[in-house]
Amino acid sequence: MKHRSWIQWPTSSSENRKPKACAEPCRRIQNRKWIGLFAIALAFFGGAVAWAQQPKKIPRIGYLGFSAASSSARIDGFRQGLRELGYVEGKNIIIEYRYAEGRLDSERALAAELARLKVDIIVTAGAGSTRAAKEATSTIPIVMSQDPDPVGSGFVASLARPGANITGLSSLGADLAGKRLELLKEILPKLSRVAVFGASTNPGNAPALTETERAAGAFKVQLQFVDVLSPKDIQTAIRAASKGRADAVIVLNSPVSSSHRKEIAELAVKNRLPAFYNRSDYVEDGGLMSYGVSFTDLARRAATYVDKILKGAKPADLPVEQPTKFEFIINLKAAKQIGLTISPNVLARADRVLK
Repeated sequence: MKHRSWIQWPTSSSENRKPKACAEPCRRIQNRKWIGLFAIALAFFGGAVAWAQQPKKIPRIGYLGFSAASSSARIDGFRQGLRELGYVEGKNIIIEYRYAEGRLDSERALAAELARLKVDIIVTAGAGSTRAAKEATSTIPIVMSQDPDPVGSGFVASLARPGANITGLSSLGADLAGKRLELLKEILPKLSRVAVFGASTNPGNAPALTETERAAGAFKVQLQFVDVLSPKDIQTAIRAASKGRADAVIVLNSPVSSSHRKEIAELAVKNRLPAFYNRSDYVEDGGLMSYGVSFTDLARRAATYVDKILKGAKPADLPVEQPTKFEFIINLKAAKQIGLTISPNVLARADRVLK
């Protein structure tokens, strides 16, 4: 009995060659497909690597100040604040420093230069610098490291809602003026006449003088305002205070006084005039005493605004903050040169006593 096979074998050599002839072109087509897919994958991978290797843009900050000498401590504070937030100058952040070096008319030109450089943020060291930056740009964010009256100066609509491209920190200049006179009266119980050195061109001086006058009325002290608008006015002011028989001097904040603080401190001591300053660096340069906010701390906190803005926050939505650190500093060496004895009770209240 014959069994039928269910497998059909090729019966000729020609039939056996047909599958081989068809397989070769198919294999070439298939290889081309794989090569194409490989090329696409390689191109995609190469592009992804190139994109990943592209250097990130390093943010560039403009720092605008009146003088390098008067800004050194604040610059150190600002850098410290940046380091605390992970920024290393020259590596992942660049700072363009510009200083007017005592020339008020230069601040506008320097602010315009920073605007042309298209820096990401402008940090200002004082009211004059902020005003110059405000005139130079309405789009680049501006961070005030300190200003005695941001609303009164016209920089922000309100402390809670700045409303434009400016925000930062207030130094409460006017609010502390009366406290200085109060401390001066405690140190000099017979205080009756005080010369006040200020600058009528500095917007922050008017409210500070008003507060000083209010305190003077309460303590029955007469005030003599002396306008110091340029370095040549410093010696004139000292002579005017001596001629007016002032028992002491209060120095208000201004670009001229801050950039010539060593000269003012030395002349006050030489003329045996107890002088009260608004910043610690006057005392460190030989002045008698100071009471005010820590400008170094304000500069350190300005770095937090830079960080927030670089991460997408808008200046208009960042409230202006108030100072939180205050310093009362006494220089006993200057007191000895003047011939002034400061009571232990006052010394105990000082944050620092320089000997």
